[in-house]
Amino acid sequence: MTFGEKLKKLRTDSGLTQYELAEKIYVTRTAISKWESDRGYPNVDSLKAISKYFSVSVDELLSSDEVLTIAEEDSKQIETRFRSLVYALLDICMAMLLFLPFFAKDADGTIQSVSLIALDSVQPYLKAAYFAVVIGTFFSGVLALALQNCEKAFLQKGKTNVSFMLGTVSVFVFVISSQPYAAVFAFVLLLIKALMLIKRG
Repeated sequence: MTFGEKLKKLRTDSGLTQYELAEKIYVTRTAISKWESDRGYPNVDSLKAISKYFSVSVDELLSSDEVLTIAEEDSKQIETRFRSLVYALLDICMAMLLFLPFFAKDADGTIQSVSLIALDSVQPYLKAAYFAVVIGTFFSGVLALALQNCEKAFLQKGKTNVSFMLGTVSVFVFVISSQPYAAVFAFVLLLIKALMLIKRG
């Protein structure tokens, strides 16, 4: 008997609908449906809630193979959330360019280091491009933090892709406009993200 079959039997024997069970263990009805049809397993916290609600042990609910599968899925989910959190924080760090002296300003033949806000020796369109990549990356990081607890796979992958794309664009913009310090700063952030992906692989 699979976990899904056991869960369905426990639920129906208790006279509960999928929606009622979902409310009692604080998950969605879709999650209950997915588990009962053996299209996935609950995480450790949900498994404990099921075990406690029906007064059965985890061993009664799962085979040893199913326990291993859940442990692996939980480990992957924790790793994905951690990476997403680090990416979001790195993107938010781009806002430091607004205030730290990473940009070169030509002041009467002398090159000075200034922040993006104080930069006034470049063409307006170039400064606008700098602000666009910095502010865009910052808000991307804020949004990623806000969606940190979202478990949708496409959103997790989308956040990673957007973060990488914005990081690459930032490096490209700073390099072609001869802003080496800002380019190095953006490149270091991008390199950390790349190393985290390599480590995962």
